[in-house]
Amino acid sequence: MRKLDFVKTSSCLGLLALVSVCAAGVAALNAQQPLQVSIHWDKVTAVSKTTPTLQVVVNPPLRPGELLSAASYKAVKELGADYVRYVPWLPYPRLAVAELEPPTAQKTSWDFSLIDPMTKDFLAATEGHSTVMNFSTIPAWLFKTEKPVTYPADPNQPVWNYTQGTELRDPSGRELGDYYARLVSWYVNGGFNDENGVRHESGYHYKFAWWEVLNEVDFEHNMTPEQYTQRYDAIAGAIHKVSPETKFVGLALAEPGRDEKLFEYFLNPANHKPGIPLDMISYHFYASPASGETLDHWQYTFFDQEAGFLNTVRYVEAIRKRLSPNTKTDLDELGVILPTDNKAGDNVPPPAAYWNLAGALYADLFIELSRMQIDVVGESQLVGYPTQFPSVSMMDWTTNQPNARFWVLKLIKDSFHPGDKLVETALHSSDVSAQAFVTPSGRRLLLVNKRNREIAVSLPDTDKATAFAVDAETGDNAARGVQLTAGTIKLEPFAVAVVSW
Repeated sequence: MRKLDFVKTSSCLGLLALVSVCAAGVAALNAQQPLQVSIHWDKVTAVSKTTPTLQVVVNPPLRPGELLSAASYKAVKELGADYVRYVPWLPYPRLAVAELEPPTAQKTSWDFSLIDPMTKDFLAATEGHSTVMNFSTIPAWLFKTEKPVTYPADPNQPVWNYTQGTELRDPSGRELGDYYARLVSWYVNGGFNDENGVRHESGYHYKFAWWEVLNEVDFEHNMTPEQYTQRYDAIAGAIHKVSPETKFVGLALAEPGRDEKLFEYFLNPANHKPGIPLDMISYHFYASPASGETLDHWQYTFFDQEAGFLNTVRYVEAIRKRLSPNTKTDLDELGVILPTDNKAGDNVPPPAAYWNLAGALYADLFIELSRMQIDVVGESQLVGYPTQFPSVSMMDWTTNQPNARFWVLKLIKDSFHPGDKLVETALHSSDVSAQAFVTPSGRRLLLVNKRNREIAVSLPDTDKATAFAVDAETGDNAARGVQLTAGTIKLEPFAVAVVSW
């Protein structure tokens, strides 16, 4: 290289370095500047139909007498949500299946002695509010299997292979429908007559507003759209005869993006028997980070996967509006499943900030799904613990206290309701989500910090506003009051805040 070229090159490199330093300084300065939120209170973009709620999955710690059970149902009662989903499910056959053995001419095996106490606790905690009941596990003997399916004598011992067989032994579906009709009659009609005509009295006269037909596990057995629809019709038709006021939820899909044919088939009324209602559909979303990712990765992974799910929701909504526009939508399992769940590593809890991040994901989903006027947005789930999806829990199983995921739900549920008006809200940032609502109680703004750093947001009329947030400082406690200073609110990492005027 000639000397002159070297001098020119060095000068250029120095200039580039100076530009880089200046750019970095500007970026750092911008990062410290409050984000600007613009709200047009007079420009309504949608009227909310959305009810925030949660699901309760039956697990042994929810059995009566357990400290976690008492604390959990206390939290549910104080929450006071509608559409709370109740799911006795396959790992615990004795806690989920009311007739574990096939009937004979001499006797039947109907037994609610372990199921009733848990169900009564749930119904007491949700008294005065609508529920979505889902006894999702079909008795194994209703299917054709090579040999009888066994299950543990200990009701607390999980077993993951109880659900076997894909073909019903009664292809008409009548036997399947009869099982569910008797199960519902036990709770709503004071009892039932069994297969031999023997009366079983319960004395219960509950009202079941909603019944969800089966759950995602059934699709692991390659159930076709035609098979599911036939089983839905058999179950809904039979339950409707014994509980005419009950409405029905169908599908409960785990991976809705892979089941578009099922939506097309199920939502077409022509594919159902006459008189079978299509009241509501349901499906699920869990963010699932890759093994080896840390909190710094999760803050992007969760929301990237959420964006894909929201595209699925838009697609499904287009199908629903075209085929069955009066059918509602319940997204009744929303959460995160970490790759350590149900492995040896799940005894090592995630970092404390994880619970705030998972809560922020739910809050962001609430914003986006409210904009789409989705009817029910259900956080999953009340109780998890090591070996049973601990990262999905809304209760801290070591302290018996609700965690940040629960408190985010309560903050949202107490602040926003169907009928609220969403108004034009602009905040040009991928790091913070914002949506303003006009409610009967006043003007409110929901803010979600999606990043693992403090972010300030500039607000109008802070002298007339109050704010509450769930963040790292709240821990296992309810939302705290946040001071608004110099026209801004400072959002702690992964904070969810509601500002009220």
